[in-house]
Amino acid sequence: MSSNVIERDERKSEPEGPPQLRRPIIQQPLITDISAARWLLLAIIAASVYFFYGFLVPVLAATVIALASWRLRNHVAVDLGMGRTGAAVLLILLIVLFLVVPITLALIYAAGELRSWIFWGIETNTLGATPPGWLSELPHIGDWLDEQWRHYIGRPGAISEVVQLVSGSNIGTIYRGVVTAGALTFHLALTLIFMLIALFVFYHDGDSIALQIDRVGARILPNHWSRLSRVVPATISATVTGMTLIAIGEGVVLGVAYWIAGVPTPVTFGVITGFMALIPGGAPLSFTLVSIYLFASGSPIAGAGLFAWGTLELFVVDKTIRPVLVGGPVKLPFLPTFFGLIGGVKTMGIVGLFVGPVLMALLVAIWREWQREIATLDGRSALPQDDLAEDG
Repeated sequence: MSSNVIERDERKSEPEGPPQLRRPIIQQPLITDISAARWLLLAIIAASVYFFYGFLVPVLAATVIALASWRLRNHVAVDLGMGRTGAAVLLILLIVLFLVVPITLALIYAAGELRSWIFWGIETNTLGATPPGWLSELPHIGDWLDEQWRHYIGRPGAISEVVQLVSGSNIGTIYRGVVTAGALTFHLALTLIFMLIALFVFYHDGDSIALQIDRVGARILPNHWSRLSRVVPATISATVTGMTLIAIGEGVVLGVAYWIAGVPTPVTFGVITGFMALIPGGAPLSFTLVSIYLFASGSPIAGAGLFAWGTLELFVVDKTIRPVLVGGPVKLPFLPTFFGLIGGVKTMGIVGLFVGPVLMALLVAIWREWQREIATLDGRSALPQDDLAEDG
């Protein structure tokens, strides 16, 4: 009887039904398909960043230029009937002829003028130099400036001591570094070529790229993307037009004024003024200092004329040209602008001079949008301070 019971138990433990209908035993995988896909996507993104990191600067610069000139591209492609290819070719040619070539020639000429400064510094460091006569004649500070000149510049070896104190390098090392800096020209030329290629692609296929970005952005930020997608291009366009192009124009106009006024190395001072014009208050500071130099060096009429011309040019730009091009001044604080310039140049070179302020403008715009959204949700920002105090 016990054997019959055992046989029945064995039959009950066996699965019922034919073998082909039995459910197979499924083992759980160590890594799920979704997890594996995520890790694979992360690895691909990391590899892409590693291999294409060198192209980040030209692509970023091309993106900024394309967004800033997108209205012009649509006007040429649609209104003038040139199509995407014709608009892309025409805009690239305009950028090369009216931006790349003039800026490159100005930088090359300024580098030649700057070399004369370096030669003067080496000669002065070797032999010393007496202070100019007009320096001691300046009211109130002339004697102090004359003394500082004799201590830090006038005696042989003084400039080398100052350079050693400030940078930790001697003047010969710095000069050799400046002379051999021409090797970076090839790298800059390659960056420029890659930027123009990327810009052509953006002009030609920008509509499709924007549509794909809108799809991804709406999926990631469904409640905010519709507003951010309008704020970001408008901010980039306003920053590039209101800061970069106007700064280039001020550098050219004031550089010509420097040449007419008889300022030594006018191209170098014009390039410096253009760079300074990117910072709020930089252009007035530049032509004011140059005007003071002309006054002190015995050319008061030229100094007064330069100061009057710079003031008039600044008034015309701020009151007429900037509002027409931008629709109002770019409300970017001084500190983000300054950090954008310095950080952009340090990270991306000369291209960062234009990309850095744009990135900081985007950061400030996104921060302001966030603050506006918080204030709207709270519903209390529009109340006066007295009402808030009474509510509290």
